[in-house]
Amino acid sequence: MNEKVKTARLSIMSNSLLIVLKLIVGLLGNSVSIISEAIHSGMDLLASVIAFLSVKISDTPPDAEHPYGHGKYENVSGVIEAVLIFIAAGWIIFEAIKKLTSPGHDVKQLGLGALVMVISASVNFLVSKKLLKVAKKTDSIALEADSIHLKTDVYTSLGVASGLLIMWLADLDFFGRNNHLHFVDALIALGVAILILKESYTLLTSAYAPLLDVSLSEEEIKTIKDVIASHSLSFHNLKTRKSGQFRFADLHLELPPNIKLQKAHDVCDEIEAEIKTKINNMDINIHVEPLNSK
Repeated sequence: MNEKVKTARLSIMSNSLLIVLKLIVGLLGNSVSIISEAIHSGMDLLASVIAFLSVKISDTPPDAEHPYGHGKYENVSGVIEAVLIFIAAGWIIFEAIKKLTSPGHDVKQLGLGALVMVISASVNFLVSKKLLKVAKKTDSIALEADSIHLKTDVYTSLGVASGLLIMWLADLDFFGRNNHLHFVDALIALGVAILILKESYTLLTSAYAPLLDVSLSEEEIKTIKDVIASHSLSFHNLKTRKSGQFRFADLHLELPPNIKLQKAHDVCDEIEAEIKTKINNMDINIHVEPLNSK
């Protein structure tokens, strides 16, 4: 089992544990903010499962049906995850507004709820850090998406914990008057939903672009151009795209019309090898044309 798959499995295990804790405390305490966090973690769990499956499929070697490999499975999973997050945010907003407009919303188990949120934030911080490290190392959009989910969970969990502590202190007349601030619970849930919506948009834009065969980054394109320029050669019709962690480039290389076929082949091999040492997971297709034939 490779590092990507192991890391994706770690995310599944941590999310499963946190969902159980949040649901138990949220239901016992009648807290919409904690339940919203449980829903958020539920979406993260589903996203983790999708990421786990996608990284396993994306690493499958090219075959007759998929000659360019299976890298875009990761991008498809990222889009699905973004949609799921959006749906979760809509549900949280609906429930929070319902609680705000309903009289007598009383939250219990405030201290226990705050403790669970702090535990959740700590676990997600560590797992998110691990996911991002492996995502950058392996250039995995699926693991990066999962990391973004959990990073957002860290902030939202700490926000919910702060709100629960404020309500707890209010119940103790810490502020000098008997002022129950249980409406804060629904307000925090709304804040969580807004953060989740922002997360959904960020993930959707990053995952969807490769599905449209958007070109590689300016830095990577410059690297390709610089390598060819270092050989004092010219080219045209450069096309690039990305599929999961894999990158593809096609270009027309201009060589002297009287060059021997073997020499042209060697030049192309040398350029391809040099580019591949500078850009990971690169596949290059070079079409040779006689110089000044355009």
